[in-house]
Amino acid sequence: MFDGRVALVTGGTRGIGAAITEKLAKGGAHVAAGYSRGKEGAETLQRKLEGEGAKLSVHQGRVDDPQDCQRVVSEVLERFGRIDYLVNNAGITVDKTVRKMTFDDWHNVLNVNLFGAFGMTKAVLEHMIERGSGRIVNISSVIGETGNVGQANYAASKAGLVGLTKSLALEMSRRGITVNVVAPGFIATEMVSQMPQAALDAVVEKIPLRRLGKPEEVARVVSFLLEDESSYITGAVYTINGGLDM
Repeated sequence: MFDGRVALVTGGTRGIGAAITEKLAKGGAHVAAGYSRGKEGAETLQRKLEGEGAKLSVHQGRVDDPQDCQRVVSEVLERFGRIDYLVNNAGITVDKTVRKMTFDDWHNVLNVNLFGAFGMTKAVLEHMIERGSGRIVNISSVIGETGNVGQANYAASKAGLVGLTKSLALEMSRRGITVNVVAPGFIATEMVSQMPQAALDAVVEKIPLRRLGKPEEVARVVSFLLEDESSYITGAVYTINGGLDM
């Protein structure tokens, strides 16, 4: 499916990102998985996938550092000569009510979740324009649409990704580059597992399908958007939340 293609996935060694990395790698792509921390986990994932015959390289860097964004992109281009797909998945949370939230709490989340996607996109965009093709998928969240108590910074960052995506999709519409959003709901990842059990039970009760999503279910939609046959889809938002926003 993706033989000969190169995908760069930020936050690609844990949670949803690891599922995306595995899905694309098993589909034949060489995946360059970015990470900022957790070197041992990144190398473990690399050994696992390489042992299964997949192609994976791991690249340490911070998406909130423009120089790191450019360095990682340069590493991938130097090694493989091309980047066909960019998946902006890296994200963090610092949960506090607005009354208790500091300016650092606000800036740290926006810098990783929103500025990071901008920085990585800037770093790879000219290469995609020169090649006349590319796919960019930004990972947002249902929280960007609904908001959530204690997550004003996270909600703002994820809502911002939708605006960034639609604007870039318009700008790149005649360049052979599509830009789309995947907005997961509550997915069974390490981040979600840190929620108090009572809060998690209350969330599941609100989900029409009455369960958390699986990282693999998000990865499947990302993979679909990267396929050649999806070239007529751009500026779209795909929600994967079990009906939570209905």
